[in-house]
Amino acid sequence: MSGWSLRARVTASSLLVLAAVLLVLGVLTDVVFAAQSRAELRDQLSVRAALAGELVTRGVDTAEIARRVEAPGIRAVLVAADGEVFGDRRGRPGRGPDDRVLRLPLADGSQLTLVAVDDGVTAAQQRLRRTLFLLSAGALAVAGIVTLVTTRVALAPLDGMTALARSITRGDRGRRLAPDRTDTELGRTAAAFDDMLDALEGAERQARDSEARTRRFVADAAHELRTPLAGVQAVAEAAVAPGLDAEERDRLHLLLLRESHRAGRLVDDLLAMARIDAGIELRPEPVDLLALARTEVDRVRLRAPGRDIEVSGTPVTVHADPARLAQVLANLLDNAQRHGAVEVRVGPGPLVRVADDGPGVAPADRERIFDRLVRLDESRTAHDGGAGLGLAIARGIARASGGDLRCVEPPPGGGAVFELTLPADQSSSSGGVALRT
Repeated sequence: MSGWSLRARVTASSLLVLAAVLLVLGVLTDVVFAAQSRAELRDQLSVRAALAGELVTRGVDTAEIARRVEAPGIRAVLVAADGEVFGDRRGRPGRGPDDRVLRLPLADGSQLTLVAVDDGVTAAQQRLRRTLFLLSAGALAVAGIVTLVTTRVALAPLDGMTALARSITRGDRGRRLAPDRTDTELGRTAAAFDDMLDALEGAERQARDSEARTRRFVADAAHELRTPLAGVQAVAEAAVAPGLDAEERDRLHLLLLRESHRAGRLVDDLLAMARIDAGIELRPEPVDLLALARTEVDRVRLRAPGRDIEVSGTPVTVHADPARLAQVLANLLDNAQRHGAVEVRVGPGPLVRVADDGPGVAPADRERIFDRLVRLDESRTAHDGGAGLGLAIARGIARASGGDLRCVEPPPGGGAVFELTLPADQSSSSGGVALRT
């Protein structure tokens, strides 16, 4: 039955069960009928034997007794005391035991043998068997037709599922079975089918969105790389031109170094985003957020001694990857120090706020600013070295660490404010942990 349809399996199984029930019922009926028939014959033998005893008491002639005790289905053989045999000699049985034979000695010394002839019983049993067979065959035929019809009606929801699946395969998205009841087998199956379609269509949308984002990202990355690479090529061609003096050649070499550094930084940012997408590896350990913030601020002061950067707050220890957190803070500080004074505050709790006194970020752009290769005209430009990946990398690392990075509402008259939040209690596993954003 492995190659049969579900409707054929249900019909065949139902008919097999019904045939087995009818077979058992027929066998039991035949056995009970035969047992009742034999019991009735034995009762008749007992009645005839009692009649023979009464006739002997009355002094009836032996031949008459043999004639009168016979009845339909019962033959009598009476052997007189002198050995003379009366009655139907064909009914004389053998010597062995038989429940259809009753041997009874009479008061006059004769021996009465009554034999139950079951020819009529056997014929009735044969008729009963034929009747049961015909009725069973008819019942199976009717049951087969009824089962086919009822199975088709009962399995109609499966046909609906099949039609829906085929329509979705042809591109008809959004349709659902929407069962009225989910507490039945088919209802639960239909609900699970709808859930599966929701998950599949959601995954399809995510895949398409991811593909579109990837294509945009690749196109934007190629566009961003084109500028520094074109600069490197132009400067390199100018540097090999004949007749350049030493001062001009040094200036071109400096330009070449700056352009190559710019291209290398963009490549590093692209690789960082790729690692975040693939599952960045974190090595968590206890980290003092205030001490880490002060270290990163000192690094910025070394690169830009004239910047006004203040650090305040309370010591807060979190369990995170110090190198990755340092990268997040470095990106935030690099973004903020371009706009003037910077204030870094740690706490209360696992929280770091980085604020500047620049023009700020419009409410409509506070989420878009974290998109890849996005530069807001008011806050970042390509000339100051930003490729639009720093904040995206920072948020990716923050979320991979179990926290988040947001651009929040600044105080009145303030600039941009970024808030880095981290989980208060993280696992203290010492090994590397691969997380996906």
